[in-house]
Amino acid sequence: MKLADVTYLPETPAHDLEIDDINAEAFGPGRFARAAYKIREGGPHDRALSFVAMQGGQVIASVRMTPIAAGAGRAQMLGPLAVRPDFKNMGIGRKLVAMALAAAATAGEPAVVLVGDEPYYGPLGFVRIPRGQIEMPRPVDLNRLLAHEIVPGAVAQLAGEVCHADLATTPQLALESA
Repeated sequence: MKLADVTYLPETPAHDLEIDDINAEAFGPGRFARAAYKIREGGPHDRALSFVAMQGGQVIASVRMTPIAAGAGRAQMLGPLAVRPDFKNMGIGRKLVAMALAAAATAGEPAVVLVGDEPYYGPLGFVRIPRGQIEMPRPVDLNRLLAHEIVPGAVAQLAGEVCHADLATTPQLALESA
């Protein structure tokens, strides 16, 4: 297989079953207990910022983005990022992350957050979120909470418990409904 044989496309509903299979293969049944999965249960991911890698008509990798909120801050949460074993260590995952970050910036998203390994994501522009700034709905290794800031100061706006953006309440909305 040559990297030239890989095509990258925006995710569509037609990719869902293959993406589910890739995520099951990559993360196993334990994925449902993870903090990021709990956040994703709160609402849909953003297909406009999610991508797949295809080879021979099959999905071989995917990345999804989900809108999140923490305090007054808003961002996208990157993940899951999964690549089929036969296609790992070829740069496919990194290309998908770069595409998702570029799409987020074009869409005017302020930041992208993830739970992941700093040695992998650091070269892609992610840095650790200061300890105690945000809280996940389930336990995570705080050294793995990373952010890529698109709008200066956006990561500092993220504070408190992270939830799906659809579940967030803001002081402005509370005042309007009072």
